[in-house]
Amino acid sequence: MSDIEIPESHPRYQSLLTRHRIEAGVEKGITSNQGLIAQGRGEAFDYLLGEQTIPSADAAERAAAAHLLLADHPVVSVNGNVAALCPAEVGELAEAVGADVEVNLFNRTEERMQAIADHLREHGVDEVKGLTADGRIPGLDHERAKVDADGIRSADVVVVPLEDGDRAEALGEMDKVEIVVDLNPMSRSAQVATVPIVDNIIRALPNITVHAEELSGASCEELEAIVADFDADDALGAAEKAIRSGGDE
Repeated sequence: MSDIEIPESHPRYQSLLTRHRIEAGVEKGITSNQGLIAQGRGEAFDYLLGEQTIPSADAAERAAAAHLLLADHPVVSVNGNVAALCPAEVGELAEAVGADVEVNLFNRTEERMQAIADHLREHGVDEVKGLTADGRIPGLDHERAKVDADGIRSADVVVVPLEDGDRAEALGEMDKVEIVVDLNPMSRSAQVATVPIVDNIIRALPNITVHAEELSGASCEELEAIVADFDADDALGAAEKAIRSGGDE
């Protein structure tokens, strides 16, 4: 993506950068055409949030970090848009919390799975799961049901950014802790999440990583207190209020 020339002084710098990354992802075969539509929908919500991390989102990101540090087997799930937008940030988060990285797609082909895995490795992710697909998520009849048995299938905490609502519901039925990054607080994914993060993924993943690094020396009791203090309904309500009022909670 180094050939994209947008001056950082441009008032729409981040927005234009993410658009170009999604476009480049389609050209590279890692992002589906439907991903373009999903990106536009999310960008509209981000605009209403003032393109900023609101306080309730930052609190959710801190709770997410605590969950990940407490986890026995955390996994970061990656789809085409995530791979296009923030591949290096995925690797940095995974390293900070000791998580696996697994590719999971609705529009799944072997070529696209391999292209995303290669793209993640090019950006510093050492091991990428998802290609084995020797496990399934019960209750799903499409390609997102296919997971690795030693990845998402056996995980206790899963980061599911830019998620399909039906898989989020199915993972919830498996009693997994779900950390969902979704700019729409009214989406099914956000509504069923253990920790809904209403923030742009290009801000959310680095923020979770920073919180994880800051909390790396915390005791289990301290981390559990952060988890207990977080209220998903309050976070969703604050985000909806911010959207309706133009970024002010």
